[in-house]
Amino acid sequence: MNLKILLPFEVFAEKTDVSRIVAETREGSFGILPHRLDCVAALAPGILTYETKEDGTVYLAVDEGVLVKAGADVMVSVRHAIGGTDLGQLHEAVKREFLTLDESERDVRAAVAKMETGLIVRFAEFQHER
Repeated sequence: MNLKILLPFEVFAEKTDVSRIVAETREGSFGILPHRLDCVAALAPGILTYETKEDGTVYLAVDEGVLVKAGADVMVSVRHAIGGTDLGQLHEAVKREFLTLDESERDVRAAVAKMETGLIVRFAEFQHER
């Protein structure tokens, strides 16, 4: 299989002759072998594993995203990815980097929620006046 891992502004990794891939979704982990049927999966933050003859087994911590398998090509598009060899460190990176929203992101989400609420209230008042 040919594996391409895409981040918003760059190609994180591009590998050929990948023999297997294991990814995590909200429903659990699943594996992809070369002759698997084409599929699409929404990825959850977690560990993505792939294996090649050249590199052996490689572990990547990935943020949420999407995986698409079409023929021999597998494309993974995620917001963030971290490579490493120690699964314990990668697991901690997933917890630290991907599962907890930083304070500024929480503030932005709270501000957007307030704006949406204000818009809905004003729209309801406008509809009521008519």
